[in-house]
Amino acid sequence: MSEGGGQKAARALVVALNSAIRAVRLYPVENAAVQKAIGELGNSAERVLDAEGQCAVRRAGDYLFVNGTRLRLTFDNYAAVASLLAMFREAGIGGIGLFERPQPRAWVVLLSFLQSPPVEYPEEERLAQFAARLEAANVPDFELFPEAGDPDAVEEDLDAKERARQTYVRSLDVTREVITSARIGRSPGLKRVKRAVQGIVDAILTDSASVIGLTTLRDFDEYTFVHSVNVCILSVALGRRLGLNKLQLLDLGLAALLHDIGKSRVPLEVLNKRGELEAPDRLLLQTHTWQGVLALFALPSGGGHPWRSMTAAYEHHMRTDLSGYPKVSRARKLSLFSKIISVADGFDAATTTRVYRDSPWTPADVLRGMRDNPRLGLDPVVVKAFINLTGIYPVGTVVVLDTFELAIVLAANADATALSRPLVRILTDDRGNLRDDPTPVDLTMRTPEGQFARTIIRTDDPQRYGINIGDYFA
Repeated sequence: MSEGGGQKAARALVVALNSAIRAVRLYPVENAAVQKAIGELGNSAERVLDAEGQCAVRRAGDYLFVNGTRLRLTFDNYAAVASLLAMFREAGIGGIGLFERPQPRAWVVLLSFLQSPPVEYPEEERLAQFAARLEAANVPDFELFPEAGDPDAVEEDLDAKERARQTYVRSLDVTREVITSARIGRSPGLKRVKRAVQGIVDAILTDSASVIGLTTLRDFDEYTFVHSVNVCILSVALGRRLGLNKLQLLDLGLAALLHDIGKSRVPLEVLNKRGELEAPDRLLLQTHTWQGVLALFALPSGGGHPWRSMTAAYEHHMRTDLSGYPKVSRARKLSLFSKIISVADGFDAATTTRVYRDSPWTPADVLRGMRDNPRLGLDPVVVKAFINLTGIYPVGTVVVLDTFELAIVLAANADATALSRPLVRILTDDRGNLRDDPTPVDLTMRTPEGQFARTIIRTDDPQRYGINIGDYFA
């Protein structure tokens, strides 16, 4: 199979596997949705078997392989990859192979066991316990593998953009694990969280454009996790702009990634409620700030509790005049970390579709409001630094040019005097015909006569044109 064909088949198998897991989790086995998902999974596995003579999904560190093909992350599979990595890791499994074409029952048993791994056993014993469960259920169709391969060797083969994707998925995986564990009363340690933050800080310091572009990714079902990772990325980038050193950025990133951990103690029916929240539910949601302090205090810390993270979790919804929440009885000055996280949190939340809001605001409109509306209670110096970081038109903004072309902002201009002239990708010509040229265009470019070749005249709603912003950054 060609490299392109191998990637396509691998991606289809992983997405089908994740979809089937979700179907088995949500519906009884007899449900048509489960039967359809299992059928599609079986067909995807058979296509790989027929083409390559084997079918195995393996993990090596934070990477997934289908047979010998390392799966490249794209917008349509990053959530599936992160979810499967988390399940495999929790079950102590390095990979699953097919001995033959499994019957639907065998798939259902396997997927059910994946969702209830033998966590009561030490990690090194879980693989054997999982295999014993399959044997007891009379399911001999699958071969289980321990984790194999050298993750560092895989890392060396990645280009900058894919390295950023892997950093993003690793952080998403860790955040899901921490918040989910906290919700069910388990206490995950901070070691993997700190490693994920280290990856984000390193990515910001070496190739900030690639990783900031990934904050345009949106997965509605994973909002809490995606939002936490986006806030971490934006906060670290903003902290760097404000002159924080690497150790300070690591502390800031940890606080940002865990700023919403208190939501693990808020009922899901409140978090996922459609429409505006009524007063009792709104007050319950607002408890996530001080609940976050308690959740962080409960984490096994080893070298000490993350005090700065606790402060940020408590303060990130306070306004500079303390008119936000939670209410305080005495005057206080918000920490710099809290001010930074408040700006990143507000920006990402306002530019995201939510269960109670169908149409998010454009990034440019959000920046304008943050700059001009003092009632938001954001620190004006931090907001100004954020605008200098993102430019007047942040990454992912769809703009209309004076040439009548449609474009999407890829990155802020490196020239600090050109905040209104970012790097863009032209999406359509002046007649609205789609273009497929990935070459960035610098809006500071001039004609031979010395005039700017292109100028932004306004922003526009991507949904109006059926544009999925994440497709251009994944």
